[in-house]
Amino acid sequence: MQLKLKNPIIFFDLETTGIDIVNDRIVEISVLKVSPNGMEETKTVRVNPGMPIPKQASDIHGITDEDIKDAPTFKEVGKELARFIEGCDLAGFNSNRFDIPVLAEEFLRNGIDTDFSKRKFVDVQTIFHKKEQRTLTAAYKFYCGKDLEDAHSAEADVTATYEVLKSQLDRYTDLKNDIEFLSAYSSFNRNADFAGRIIYDEDGDEIFNFGKHKGKKVKDVFSREPSYYAWMMNGDFTLYTKKVLTAVKLREFQK
Repeated sequence: MQLKLKNPIIFFDLETTGIDIVNDRIVEISVLKVSPNGMEETKTVRVNPGMPIPKQASDIHGITDEDIKDAPTFKEVGKELARFIEGCDLAGFNSNRFDIPVLAEEFLRNGIDTDFSKRKFVDVQTIFHKKEQRTLTAAYKFYCGKDLEDAHSAEADVTATYEVLKSQLDRYTDLKNDIEFLSAYSSFNRNADFAGRIIYDEDGDEIFNFGKHKGKKVKDVFSREPSYYAWMMNGDFTLYTKKVLTAVKLREFQK
């Protein structure tokens, strides 16, 4: 089944120095851009992360310090990447919890202004886990009947993810071939930030999803306890989480 698209959609996968969204960096990114007319375009680029790649990370994706010593930095490729994905919805495997937050951090860290607020996010892993509870390699075998060669190669993973989503649409009649529906189905919460620290309530207000103020409106907490904003801005939270907090604070200040 081919995807019914209103906007182009980017399937992408990152290989990184680790799994810390705040502190780890991208070493490879592969993107598959699918246009509403069915045209497909793939780009893969390795990135010098500006830090050593731990052995445990290299053991997974096979990329070493030697492989990326002459590669461009994210700052050098980020603007072109931002232009390439502009106006596109985003999809991946575990992308809502990892790849999108990491990518957003890299853009913000390098001063590249990219607005994700109007994008739809389709996480093929979430659909898979709701339906079958398996890994990408097993998903590829289950849905596509193929063995995933070069697993943890960004390009192999992103191509497999695209094929799995199309097979999921063929298999499950309750899944609508509609990116807005798939985006909603891919989410367990309506996240205001990518790290899931802040989510939306039924009224569309931002509420905390962790800590002592979990379940409380952000604006109410900041009104009663202004120091909590400063604590979070100085804490080890993602740049995108801090961006959301600042937007709430400024919105309330301007009322």
